[in-house]
Amino acid sequence: MSSNRHEIIEKNVGLLAVLIVVAISFGALVEITPLIFQKQTTEPVENLRTYTALEMEGRDIYIREGCSVCHSQMIRPFRAETERYGHYSVAGESVWEHPFLWGSKRTGPDLARVGQRYSDEWHRVHLINPRDVVPESNMPGFPWLEENVLDGELTSKKIALFRDNFGVPYTEEDVKNASEEVKGKTEMDALIAYLQSLGHAMK
Repeated sequence: MSSNRHEIIEKNVGLLAVLIVVAISFGALVEITPLIFQKQTTEPVENLRTYTALEMEGRDIYIREGCSVCHSQMIRPFRAETERYGHYSVAGESVWEHPFLWGSKRTGPDLARVGQRYSDEWHRVHLINPRDVVPESNMPGFPWLEENVLDGELTSKKIALFRDNFGVPYTEEDVKNASEEVKGKTEMDALIAYLQSLGHAMK
């Protein structure tokens, strides 16, 4: 047997795999554990508010339609990005996001600060047929969102789940009124409300 310890490890696949896992585990522990105890990563930023019932439904539609596949919601602290999109994203904006929608692909622009940049009508036209407002767009249209109407059947349960399981500070009144707030609204209304809420805490 070789006396070279490196050679012993490199030739023993099982041992190498175990040591790789140990090394990655230590690295993750050192990188991630301190973040759990840092105030700025666990507490909401000053102006952060909870999603309204309609915005919450819109967020679910955003996830369902796969918007996060092409749009990120995380502005990196680079000049090219902050000049185009606005203030870079901070951890305190996402403490109530479950799941978070940072994304990693930008087939379309980042949406972290898109709220209030365009009118509701612009979003409506854009979502029905993007090329009506952005001729070079390769985004698909979502015309069915205008036809699908929310019944609000599960909205109160969603709000209660975020309050009870994730610690989002919804009140009992928020939970109680959630279903009525969305009933009769279209999925288009909900998605636009969600998009208009993005970035509100860091304007």
